[in-house]
Amino acid sequence: MPRVKRGTKRNDRRKKILKRASGYFLTKSKLYQAAQEAVERGLKFAYSGRKQKKRQYRSLWIVRINAAAKINSISYSQLIHGLKTAGIELDRKMLADIAVNDATGFTALVEQAKAALGNSAAA
Repeated sequence: MPRVKRGTKRNDRRKKILKRASGYFLTKSKLYQAAQEAVERGLKFAYSGRKQKKRQYRSLWIVRINAAAKINSISYSQLIHGLKTAGIELDRKMLADIAVNDATGFTALVEQAKAALGNSAAA
């Protein structure tokens, strides 16, 4: 069986890892083994970070909606329930954007939610 020399494949793989590790501190950006460990660790954090980003944005939107809802004298949960009852299907991202950029539009939505809550309480 012929001997396999891995020159270019090995160099390409090592170059790829070291390129990803550029900017890391001390040996983590220079030595292959340390760089490989650091890059793998970084990729783990990047994967979980992509999931956490979605959670953090949703909680930010909820905080913004709640603040705007309090200004219009309604709680967040009552607002969401009222909007669902009224058949208004806006997600939290859009509601937060409306709350920040269009106060009159958000007030109109709150009034519709309150009206829907009033109708469901009377029924």
